[in-house]
Amino acid sequence: MKQTWKPGTMIYPLPAVLVSCGNMECSNLITVAWTGTICTDPAMCYISVRPERHSYSMIKDSMEFTINLTTRDMAEATDWCGVRSGRDYDKWSHTGLTPEQGVMVACPHVSQSPLSIECRVKEIMHLGSHDMFIAEVLDVLADESLIDPETGAFRLDNAGLIGYSHGQYFEQGKPIGKFGWTVKKKK
Repeated sequence: MKQTWKPGTMIYPLPAVLVSCGNMECSNLITVAWTGTICTDPAMCYISVRPERHSYSMIKDSMEFTINLTTRDMAEATDWCGVRSGRDYDKWSHTGLTPEQGVMVACPHVSQSPLSIECRVKEIMHLGSHDMFIAEVLDVLADESLIDPETGAFRLDNAGLIGYSHGQYFEQGKPIGKFGWTVKKKK
């Protein structure tokens, strides 16, 4: 039997990402869990941000941002960047994360992130408490240490990614199957 709860945002788990914005002279990091893929061709994604957040105007002004996936080693910095404002702190200095110049965007990406996704905003949807930045993916920067030298496969499963679920962070669990495993013909 299930209980009825008031409508809420209970689609969990979600990736816990650090979004970098601004430029190399003036940038910020914001922790975002409301993010995801929305299209394959062209590659598009979104982030949802409250308009009162410091990073909101930086993203709106530049129309660019970078989504940086996070790992267990980045968990403390990820949480801290979500509860402190860039108006009051230099988040790069405080967390020890390293900004690296973007390739296709002006904003830096996080050196320690296993995967950084550079994005250009195509549309801003005003939805209520948050605005959704719908963006085209311009470039994906993958940590070479996670690329299998024999197969060339990107082993993101070895990165120790973290996710967010109902107020807590979790490290990615063990795999239980590969896409299509339920219908794959047996050899």
